[in-house]
Amino acid sequence: MTAPERTGAVELRAEAVRYEIDGNTLLHGVDLTARPGETVGVVGPNGSGKTTLLRCVYGTLRPTAGRVVLDGVDAASLGVKERARRVAVVPQDASGTFGLTVREVVAMGRSPHKRFWEQDGPGDARRVAGALETVGVAALAARRFDELSGGERQRALVARALVQDPGLLALDEPTNHLDIRHQLDVLGLVQDLTATALLVLHDLNLAASFCDRLYVLDAGRVVASGPPGAVLTEELLAEVYGVRARIGAHPTTGAPHLVYLP
Repeated sequence: MTAPERTGAVELRAEAVRYEIDGNTLLHGVDLTARPGETVGVVGPNGSGKTTLLRCVYGTLRPTAGRVVLDGVDAASLGVKERARRVAVVPQDASGTFGLTVREVVAMGRSPHKRFWEQDGPGDARRVAGALETVGVAALAARRFDELSGGERQRALVARALVQDPGLLALDEPTNHLDIRHQLDVLGLVQDLTATALLVLHDLNLAASFCDRLYVLDAGRVVASGPPGAVLTEELLAEVYGVRARIGAHPTTGAPHLVYLP
C-alpha cells in the first residue's frame, strides 16, 4: 500500500486521565504523550484499560478527572465536528453502517469537513477512491459494507479514517480479523503517515516492530513507557502478562522479537 500524504500532525497529551463508572475505577491518572508524527502503541493484558483510554482520547468517553490535550487545547472544549477534524478513529466494530455500500461508509469520513447540507463534490470522490485503492478494497466499493468479511471491513474503516485527513489517528486493535499480509500492510501504512498515530495492540511483536514508543497498562495504570527495546523485558512480561518469554533482536529489523515459552 502507498501512504497518501498527510499534513498537520497533532501533539497528544493525556494528563492524569482518570475514568470511573459504577464505582469502578478503570483508569488511575494515566499520563501519555504522542509527539507529532509518532506512532505510539498502548499494550497490556485484557481489562487493563487500553480501549477505555483510547475512547477518552477520541471523545466517546469523558474522563472523570484529568484531561486530553490536542495541540495545547483541552479536547473537552472542542465541538464534535471540530474534534473530528483533528482525530479520526478506527474502532473494533462499526455502527451505523447497515445497508450502506463500502464507498458510502468511507465517504462518511468527509462529513467533519462539511456543512450538514453539503453534498460530496469531485474532490471528495477522488479522496474516497484514493483511500479505497490505498487499503486494497477498491474492487469492493459497490458492495454492502455489512456483507464484507471482518478483514475487509477493517480495511474499509482505515480508508474512512484516511479521508478524514486527521492530525491524529486513533486505532483500536486495527489488525483484528486481518491475515498476516494485511496486518503488515495496515500497520506499515499507519507508520508511514505524517499524522500522529495512537494504537491499541495485543500482538507485542507487531507493537515492537511498528511503534516508536509503547505504554504498558496494567489495571488502569501505566507501568512502563518508552521505546519498545526498553519497555519489553522478560521481567515485565512475567509480571504484567504472567508469561515466560525470551526476547532477542529481529534478524532483519533489529526490533525486539518475543518468543513465548511453555
